[in-house]
Amino acid sequence: MISEQVLKEVEAVARQAGAAIMKYYEANDFATRIAVQAKGDESPLTLADLAAHEIIHTQLTNISNDTLANLPQLSEESAAISWKERQNWQTYWLIDPLDGTKEFIKRNGEFTVNIALIHQHQPVAGVVYAPAIDTMYSAAQQLGAFKNSTPIWARQNPDPEKLKVVGSRSHQSPDMQAYLDKLKQPYEMVPMGSSLKLCLIAESAADLYPRLGPTSEWDTAAAHAIVLAAGGEVNTLEHKPLSYSTKESLLNPHLIAK
Repeated sequence: MISEQVLKEVEAVARQAGAAIMKYYEANDFATRIAVQAKGDESPLTLADLAAHEIIHTQLTNISNDTLANLPQLSEESAAISWKERQNWQTYWLIDPLDGTKEFIKRNGEFTVNIALIHQHQPVAGVVYAPAIDTMYSAAQQLGAFKNSTPIWARQNPDPEKLKVVGSRSHQSPDMQAYLDKLKQPYEMVPMGSSLKLCLIAESAADLYPRLGPTSEWDTAAAHAIVLAAGGEVNTLEHKPLSYSTKESLLNPHLIAK
């Protein structure tokens, strides 16, 4: 559905958005220039979010594949599109212009630009760019998964004595701890922010990612595509593949990636 050329073009869009974010991130008057606001769900919104959103929204309409350029876009910063309209979309772009805003505000570098292509409720391509560390993950069906243009694969046979479990740096939950307490093998906890957690699964830097707290569809879609293309999986607690745009709510169920 998406060619190598178009995937590179989407990477370039993510880089442009990342460059805009970094202008705020590196500003001497960072605290005032990011202009933190609270959205309706009390999550933070910054000027960097909005700048990245505008770039992605515009530049995706300029990619060389006319069909993909004219697809609908659903972004965290333009999420007020009605379910009546969204439920008829077969293929669309799902975007988080700045995933890990709390990590951005903390200035720990663990934030990303996420752009996913959704087709028939599944992520078929995705780009995750971490501008503070200049790291690009990308993937598409039939093309594979890549980190900075080098192919990556999810680990198929984790060491049962050294299980690496990745978890949120800013959103730990009691359910997560209860899940960890039930693991029957030794594990090492790897804290990480944003969609980089899923990317660690894709590149075999972690073996298991239980997300037992709230996420929205734009939080996971791009990195989900990368995990799938790398040979991993992202499932609900009922062992069903995580899917997109199947209901009015944009919140994901709890999930397990491996």
